[in-house]
Amino acid sequence: MLNRGRLTAAGLAIALGASLAACGSRPKTSGFTQKLVILGFDGMDPDLLKQWIDAGRLPTFKKLADGGGLYPLATTHSPESPTAWASFATGVNAGKHNIYDFLVRDTATYLPDLGMVRREPPKFLFNYIPTSKPKVHSIRGGTSFWVTAGQAGVRSSVLTVPVTFPPEEVPNGELLSGLPLPDIRGTMGTFYYFATDLSRYEEGNTEFGGVLKRLVMENDTARTELIGPPNPVVRQQLEKLRAKSPALTDEDRKQIAALEEKEDIRLPMIVRWDRAAKTAVVDINGESVALEPGKMSRWINLDFRINFFVRVHGMTQLLLMKADNELQLYISPVNWKPDNPPVAISHPSSFAGDLFRRLGPYRTLGWAEATWPLNEGRMDEETFMEDLYKAFDDRAQVILDRIDARQWDVLVGVIESTDRVQHMMWRLMDDRHPMYDAALAAKHGGAIETIYRRADQFVAEVLEHLEPGTDLLIVSDHGFHSWRKAVNLNTWLVQQGYMVIQGQQPGEKKLDDLFGGAEFWENVDWTKTRAYAMGLGQIYFNLRGREAKGIVSSGAEATSLADELAARLLTMQDPEDGSRIVRAVYKRDDVYSGEFLGNAAELQVGMEEGYRVSWQTALGGSPPGIVYPNMKKWSGDHGGYDFATTAGVLVSSKRINRNDPSIMDIAPTVLKYFGLSIPGTIDGKSLW
Repeated sequence: MLNRGRLTAAGLAIALGASLAACGSRPKTSGFTQKLVILGFDGMDPDLLKQWIDAGRLPTFKKLADGGGLYPLATTHSPESPTAWASFATGVNAGKHNIYDFLVRDTATYLPDLGMVRREPPKFLFNYIPTSKPKVHSIRGGTSFWVTAGQAGVRSSVLTVPVTFPPEEVPNGELLSGLPLPDIRGTMGTFYYFATDLSRYEEGNTEFGGVLKRLVMENDTARTELIGPPNPVVRQQLEKLRAKSPALTDEDRKQIAALEEKEDIRLPMIVRWDRAAKTAVVDINGESVALEPGKMSRWINLDFRINFFVRVHGMTQLLLMKADNELQLYISPVNWKPDNPPVAISHPSSFAGDLFRRLGPYRTLGWAEATWPLNEGRMDEETFMEDLYKAFDDRAQVILDRIDARQWDVLVGVIESTDRVQHMMWRLMDDRHPMYDAALAAKHGGAIETIYRRADQFVAEVLEHLEPGTDLLIVSDHGFHSWRKAVNLNTWLVQQGYMVIQGQQPGEKKLDDLFGGAEFWENVDWTKTRAYAMGLGQIYFNLRGREAKGIVSSGAEATSLADELAARLLTMQDPEDGSRIVRAVYKRDDVYSGEFLGNAAELQVGMEEGYRVSWQTALGGSPPGIVYPNMKKWSGDHGGYDFATTAGVLVSSKRINRNDPSIMDIAPTVLKYFGLSIPGTIDGKSLW
């Protein structure tokens, strides 16, 4: 998403490491006769599922529900995918697994970073010779049920489940990582958009997830470049110089400016336009790729050379969107190559490459769908849906391949396209949404239902591949809501006196502000600020002894502040019609417990239907205004809503023992299914 910054630098730290060591081979047979498959559909909503089952449009789901049951599956108090899938894997609340949000913050600097992993950058001698490899560590605590079961001899196949990067060692098992596996730049998905009709003022980074570059044609040929990963050698030099601040000399500043110019590794690219044929040829990385409008290219291999010793390998696809009176070219995020990733993306480390050799190229990026270009207006709905189908089928082929391998006792596979389509297309089935478009709705209003029907077809395919007697669970991590209005929580905190701004109130933030080295909490007076919001509904207190400039004492003062803030948040009203904005506020100690309790936000805000925390709040911004219409195509969501109204789905092939299942119940259910004891630290309870 970015030209430079903490996120992409950390991403390169991932992108240069050697593969994690693989443990020995696992047995092809086991002592267990029972077999269990768990299919995850991220974000599948129980109300929509039941609606379309009742309408006769999801026959496979209906058959399973009639034979076993269909239930709402309670999600986590922060109803976000990383939090919920971590609880799915471990059977514990976030206080025991440490994944509360997509973002985490540094209490010393107040700076946020993407959560789920911690990275250590590589080191270079003489700014050239690598002396230490980068390392990546998961910050998730708890123990996955596939690890516990594997230690008892249960063979597992775990496929693209969120919060499985970096891959953990799975006894008697195989694992292909999912989210947060990044792209080559270390982001959730930096797309590239090159066009002749871009103005020079539009060039640069979008608010979320894109790099825009203007094409200037001379004799129908344009020379440009593809921005790759940050150069870790340059990054190391920059860090040494910046560490001198505030004692930087003029010469230091000149060196910093010069280094920033070459901070990213760039691949030269030539675009040759055949106006008469309305086609184009792109020369990149020694290949000439012929393109026709509307047809995605094959996967193109890319090599980014750091120096003589180090190269980073990736792959991408090109799509010529237009080549008549203007030329528009989309290039997908650069995925890691499954057979030659910068660091291991599977366990054993050879597993990802084995799949590649058998199935061909497949998407390795954890966030595999093209939500960002659609949200930024650089892709239309039809192209987005075509790409989304490919992402769905990409994951599906891997799951079916491993089912047929028959080298498992429990298989867990997750597809996330159900989540992405609802994020982007909800506006077209909600005529109250400010981005509702009747003409688009006539064409694409059934997009979400179509993907649910594709999920139904996939479940039917899975059933055809399973041996008789195999039990099946279908789960989703949360449901969905329409997001019609955005709420600036930090702005509200400023107006209520909990956060104090000195000088001019800062304007809107971009991800480049967050991770690009700019001042993040711009103009915040921490000596007077008692609370601040970050992420999706998380409100942190500026605690003395925890935050670097904390002023709120733990104990009675913090308890009083929690009571006061929670009560006032519940009085928030939409100035347009007086509607209530906040449905519930959850206090940390009431909903979490465990060794990671201290990393949780003091308050988790749960919004009412139609309202969601703004992107600006998620980025720590506090622009003018409290409530405003959501004019983005990203129109459906779950993060920041009240968990009590955001349940996921459970479909079981056989009856469960109660009617109030939780996502924390899946792990103990699996352990009991195989006759294993359930650790006392697990919060969930077996459903069978």
